Amino acid sequence: MSNNLVFIVMDSCRYDSYARAKRSNMDAIGVGERRYSYASWTSPSHYTYLMGMVPHQSPQGVFASEVYKKEFAQWVDRLGIDDLSFKSFVPQLSLPYVLQQQGYRTCAKVSLPVLNPLSHLNRHFDDYKLMANHNDFAGMIKEIEFDADEPSFYFLNLGETHYPYMLDPKSLPHISGVHGVFKRMDDELGRETSDRFFDDEQMRELHSQQVRTVEHVDTVLEGLIEKAPVGTHFIITADHGECFGEGGYFGHGPIVHEKVMEVPFLEGRKR
Repeated sequence: MSNNLVFIVMDSCRYDSYARAKRSNMDAIGVGERRYSYASWTSPSHYTYLMGMVPHQSPQGVFASEVYKKEFAQWVDRLGIDDLSFKSFVPQLSLPYVLQQQGYRTCAKVSLPVLNPLSHLNRHFDDYKLMANHNDFAGMIKEIEFDADEPSFYFLNLGETHYPYMLDPKSLPHISGVHGVFKRMDDELGRETSDRFFDDEQMRELHSQQVRTVEHVDTVLEGLIEKAPVGTHFIITADHGECFGEGGYFGHGPIVHEKVMEVPFLEGRKR
């Protein structure tokens, strides 16, 4: 039987936040490494992952086409399905579609409104849900069920590691379009905003807070590992990183900086 697959995306988690965190449960799954995202913000990065790709290693001296082919071929080992290859993914270029064709039940639970079920990202999912709470990895786990007779694919977008990093937004300066992730941006069109940029001390504290959110995610992860059947394959990564003052930047998106592209990546199977 094919292996269950759990694909976890810690939204906005940059690599060094993961590296600084205490993460015993993640370490039990696999050895984490620094990789690079294909995009600097949430929506296009998740679209890439749902194509069946994962963060890359930025290899030198090779053709990009060879990197892609080798990446798609790794799904054979991850899922225990011998005949998977790049050809299996075309023309749809959709991981959930390929898994549906292999008899998987496909489920997504997301935290960021930009990934809501009305977006095109929900194609080929049997169940696709935007969580009511931005920081509800624990709630996702309560809703997850594995069937002994049908393999499952769970795609999880976690908001805990995204701004405001589990802090009370009222305790932080307002940043247009960030707290609500596009919810109120129309209200701000055509007028100047008075957002106050974080100072260096605030930047350091926000970075430390993201580290703490990784530790929180790792603690909650224990319940999902216990719930998953033996043989379940886990992938844990981030969609992109974040700047905390480097080069005068904060956040991600329209920012060209290595800290926005560096993400953690680890994978492994429950034994």
